[in-house]
Amino acid sequence: MNTALSDPSSTLLGNLPGLLPKLEALYKDVHAHPELSMQENRTADIAAKHLRDNGYEVTTGLGKTGVVGLLRNGEGPTVMLRADMDALPVLEASGVDYASTVMATDAEGKSVPVAHACGHDMHVAWLMGVASLFAQQRDAWQGALMVVFQPGEETAQGAQAMIDDGLFKRFPKPDVVLGQHVMVGPAGTVAGSAGPITSAADSLQIRIFGRGAHGSMPQASIDPVVMAAAIVLRLQTIVSREIAAADAAVVTVGVLQAGTKENVIPDEALIKLNVRTFDEGVRKHVLAAIERIVNAEAQASGAPRAPEITPLDRYPLNVNDKQASDRIAEALRRHFSADRVRHTGPAPASEDFGCFGTEWNAPSVYWFVGGTDPEIYAKAKAAGRINDLPVNHSPLFAPVIHPTLQTGVEAMVAGALAWLAK
Repeated sequence: MNTALSDPSSTLLGNLPGLLPKLEALYKDVHAHPELSMQENRTADIAAKHLRDNGYEVTTGLGKTGVVGLLRNGEGPTVMLRADMDALPVLEASGVDYASTVMATDAEGKSVPVAHACGHDMHVAWLMGVASLFAQQRDAWQGALMVVFQPGEETAQGAQAMIDDGLFKRFPKPDVVLGQHVMVGPAGTVAGSAGPITSAADSLQIRIFGRGAHGSMPQASIDPVVMAAAIVLRLQTIVSREIAAADAAVVTVGVLQAGTKENVIPDEALIKLNVRTFDEGVRKHVLAAIERIVNAEAQASGAPRAPEITPLDRYPLNVNDKQASDRIAEALRRHFSADRVRHTGPAPASEDFGCFGTEWNAPSVYWFVGGTDPEIYAKAKAAGRINDLPVNHSPLFAPVIHPTLQTGVEAMVAGALAWLAK
């Protein structure tokens, strides 16, 4: 850590070494007790108690399970810091001794395994650490700190649920909204950039209708399996043949379901797909192309009725404000050594974090914190095998605790102090 006098975070971070063991225990506890989206009751209770113990004004149940803590410390700017809390319906295979064995009932009533396979447990620990440090060192800053523990990021519900539940009416408008995410990358490093930082995402469900028949008499059918297969293959041409090389888009079919028996041609087929884009014009073109292809293939097959195309969820494009991003970058470079602060392009992952800044009309900045063992990352990079490392949402994903935990707390403190330092 750079402890130069020009770094305002050096004073506030003085208590971090003594706090780290508690944060590690907290992280392991949350990791071992993951909760599905919009079911984060235990995690929310832990966050609320932590904030109350540190003197915050605490509001619970916002957007169902969201928690907001407000710490006022004289006149000055208001900074909002956000951490998401939810886990995924994934069977953990990380091998860590604090791995999840939790089973839960999802929104459809199915029993599913649950794991923090995206690092939101690390985000919770980071924000609790930051909340403690600001409460303990009020002489080092002034203004108001608003910490937000958000539910339902994985289902694109949580941010909007908190907004719809009065977030903007019940709390002061922030001068800046800040967030960060643990990702594949050398632990101990941070990375970001101005402009688009995470993609827009659209998920769709497509029901295709045919006419069922005996498998030995396909002439009596209108086969939705063949229709679905043709659609899936044709969808791949949207990116390769309709999107300019200078633009970017991803179209992924994640679900293809039809039939129950090998000698029965079914009446219907189901496709679920996901689209990622970084430009609104490209997004509109891709969605229109999907609709065009689906309907054309159904018509070409003589389908008895038009397909049903149903939006499932949508994440907005997350754009970092240029001026605020420059301010964050300067603060991070002032705190960390130059080789630990990196520039990165936009990530194809998606986030609902951008809703807060966009709908509140406040600048927002979002950046990444590496969570991969530096030696493992270096070896993978040297061998050209970075893509083999466990990524977010993988059953194997488990950030190395140190120095990831400390780095994330330091980065968020340094970022917040870019507005709140005396």
